[in-house]
Order: sequence, then C-alpha cells, then structure tokens
Amino acid sequence: MGIRTGAQYLGKLNAMHPHVVIDGEVVSEKIAEHPAFRNVARSYAKLFDMQHDPEHQAALTYTSPTTGDLVNASFLVPRTQEDLVRRRAAISTWAESTHGFLGRTGDYMNSSLTALSTAEKWFAQADPKYGENIRKYYEWARENDVLATHTLIPPQVNRSVSGSEQLGGQLSARIIEEREDGIVIHGARMLATIAPIADELLVFPSTVLRGTPEDAPYSYAFAIPNDAPGLRYLCRTSLYNGGSTHDEPLASRYEEMDAVAVFDHVFVPNERIFMLGHPELCNGFYAETGAGALMTHQVVTRTIAKSEFFLGLASELAASIGIDGFPHIQEDLAELIVDVEVGKALIRASEADASLNEAGVMLPKWSTLNAARNWYPKVAQRFPQIIRKFCASGLMALPGEADVNSGAREDIELYLQGKTLTGPERVRLFKLAFDASISGFSGRQSLYEYFFFGDPVRMAGAMVNAYDREPVRARIREFLAQED
Repeated sequence: MGIRTGAQYLGKLNAMHPHVVIDGEVVSEKIAEHPAFRNVARSYAKLFDMQHDPEHQAALTYTSPTTGDLVNASFLVPRTQEDLVRRRAAISTWAESTHGFLGRTGDYMNSSLTALSTAEKWFAQADPKYGENIRKYYEWARENDVLATHTLIPPQVNRSVSGSEQLGGQLSARIIEEREDGIVIHGARMLATIAPIADELLVFPSTVLRGTPEDAPYSYAFAIPNDAPGLRYLCRTSLYNGGSTHDEPLASRYEEMDAVAVFDHVFVPNERIFMLGHPELCNGFYAETGAGALMTHQVVTRTIAKSEFFLGLASELAASIGIDGFPHIQEDLAELIVDVEVGKALIRASEADASLNEAGVMLPKWSTLNAARNWYPKVAQRFPQIIRKFCASGLMALPGEADVNSGAREDIELYLQGKTLTGPERVRLFKLAFDASISGFSGRQSLYEYFFFGDPVRMAGAMVNAYDREPVRARIREFLAQED
C-alpha cells in the first residue's frame, strides 16, 4: 500500500469504533466528524496528502525495501550521516507546514519504531521473539502508513510512591493475566496525545521502574488498535472553542487532544507484544535501542520550526505597530534569533558527530541532543512572554471576525489600524498573537513543551549523571598542579 492520502486516513478513522469520553459524551463512531476532533484530524490529513504532492514527495518519502512502494521517510533506517540529513529534511517539511504546533505527527513514533526494529539483539536478552515482533510491526506500520501515538506514565494519584504501589498496585496499567495466546492488561496510563484520531496506541515502558520483582506486572511494551475492546479514552475539554480560523487561528487547526488511557481487561495477542517482564530492560528501552536518539532528533527538528514561527510572529508584530526600532524590543528579537540558531546548530552538530551503534544504525550524538532537550523546554517558556510584551493591551482590544464584517468595520479601520496594516489586517495578526500567547491553547502548548520529556529537574539530574565530566575536571586539576 505505502503512503496514504488524507481521504484514506479520514476514512479509516471514521470506520473505527473507539470508546472516547469527552464532556460527558461517549463518541464511538465517525470520530473525524466530531467538533472536538474534526479540524485537527483534517490538519493531519493534509500531512498525508503532502506525501503525494510533487512539491514535497521527494523530501517526505523513499522507496520501501520490501514492496517498492513509496513510504514515509521517517521509516528510513539511517546508515549514514546523509540518511540522518534525509530524515531531518522530511521531518522539517511537516514541521514547517504546521509551525511545530503538532507534537504527535506520525514521524515521532515512526522514529521510535525505526530504531526498535533494528535492535533484535537487544530484545533477544529477554526473548528473540520480541525482536522479531517489533521488526514485523515496524514493517507493517511502514507499509500501511500508520499514525500511532503512545502512553507512558501511571496516573498522578500519589506521587510519593511508585506507580506499582498506588492503591495497592491497582491503578497503573498492569498485566493481570498471561495466556498462551497473549496477555490481559487492566488499569490506566497517561498521557495519550491525539489518541482519538490515531490508528494505533503504543504502550511502552515508563523507564522509571525499580527493577524489582514487584515491578514485573508493569513491565511491558506492546501495540494495540485504537479501538481495541476494553480500551477507553478519557479526554480533557477541548481548547478549541468553535471559532473561525480568523478568531482561533491555531486552536482551530492544531488542537491536539490529550487523554487518559483506561485498559479494562484489554487483550494483547502475542504477536503484538515487544517486551514482557524484565523491568531492568524496560528501563533501557529508549537509551539502549537508539529509539530515544531518533525520537529526540525528530523533536528538536520540530521545535526549530516552532522557534522560527515565534521569531516570525514577533517580527511581524513589531513592524506592524512601529516598535521594531526600540532597543528593548530588539533585545527580545535577538533572543529569539539566538534560540533559532542554537537549535539549528545543535541538530546539525548531533548529525556531524553521529556514530554507528552495534546494529549498524547511524545515531545522532546523544549528548548533543540531550543538551537540546534540556535547553528548549525552558527557553520556549519565553516565547509567549515576548509576544505578550510586544502586544500588551492590544491583546485585550480585539473585536472578532463578525465585528470586522459588521457595521463596526469603519471604526475598526480607523481606530485599530497599525503602522503597516489596515485595521482588519491588524486584528487578524493580533488574533494569531492571542492564540499563541494568552489563550487556553497557548497555555497547553507551554505546559506540553515544558514537560515533553518529563520533569526537567529529573532530566537535568540524569544528564549530569550520564555526562562524562572527568576530562574537564582533569584539566582543572592539572592547572592547579602547575607551578609558576
């Protein structure tokens, strides 16, 4: 089959029967037509269509090694530095088209599956069948252009204890039965972004297991269809309020839903199990297989596009009301320029210093990517702050599209014009600024980026503990030992 069209994606989505709870309503059919999901599903459909567009097809696809069909380039196993650059070009194409606001485009989990498919030797430490299962699943996902999401962590009930200890171990999703043909899962997991509009749910290790026998029921990796029997999604309220692309330019396009995944005696067949037990291996699921490196390579590429969006938006705002010559405004614009260029430098450095792992996969340098994923969540918090500073009370003096097209237009033309824009043009630009900096959508985006890889404090500690600081410490000791 190879690459899908947007219509094929939407058709498949509408043919599925998931159990989705949102605002007291159970939605189980025609998900892509529901008001909370319709627009974002169509944004994803456009990404699928881009694969067929002659302008983008060369960047987004490559030829399948098994079928000869065109498949998405995020499934390309990188064997050379050129392959990494090729993957980044594909990721950038999608990221730039959505300005980095879609955090769960298919290339994210595709990157994980691509690395995992090559790690058969690592999986063999538990059982060779797991490596074979993940390889076959990767090939199936590649040839069917699957959109997958994932869920990682236990519910936040009592964080002073591990997930396996919450309510006597009865809350977190766990294995409650092992059968000859598969396993049965019961409990809950957070947080499944885009779950209602995905084809598949990947349930991967949380990587914070203690490695004790008590953790075995919580140690697993598997994949299930989005409408697997017994699987329920509890969604938050949508941050899209039903406005037009004029009034909610970002939320109306990119409002990715987040959901808690509830497993009510969900059966997982053997062929879809990639790890069972072995908490010590689950803790190394991303780091030791290369999955973490390729996933982070995708994320850093996406966040560069997002940084460029905020630089562009801030620049347009500054010019529109004539503040671009003020030193304190230029200082903020310079900060955004630095953020864009640092992101670009880090991604290219990770590729330039890439190396082959034991499986012959060319992986970007982890310490560089790790620096990027620790750096970006913090600097990204400044983006909406800068937009709010540039706009100030202009964000609160915003009539809607209906007002622009009413008898009030004359007042809008006169009193809300900018230095370089008409009144209606300025209103439209500031509506975008509002949705990027002060709306519920923007608040969720800030939270999402800040905790994308987990608790920043824990991440910092992990980076310090893993980074080889001995060479630079030795230089200090050598300096101190020198005599004049």
